[in-house]
Amino acid sequence: MEVTGIFTAIIIGLIIGALGRLVVPGKQNIPIWLTLLIGVLAAILGTIVAGALGVDDTSGVDWIELIIQVVFAAIGVAITAGAYGRRRV
Repeated sequence: MEVTGIFTAIIIGLIIGALGRLVVPGKQNIPIWLTLLIGVLAAILGTIVAGALGVDDTSGVDWIELIIQVVFAAIGVAITAGAYGRRRV
């Protein structure tokens, strides 16, 4: 992964985190900064997985890579919301 790919993943990750939160049903009792952090991590992980699958560099918008990133963000938000909710009760 190149440096520009990392910066792009961070910027896209902020949006991906919000999308991941929207995809997970119900209310998530986690702070927005944690959601954005999960999004950044999901974007970086999604970029790595897309690269391993060979779908990271296509002509036009990389829809498959974005879907992978949103799925990772949704999984991360769901797991974190469950763990964070149990910790605070």
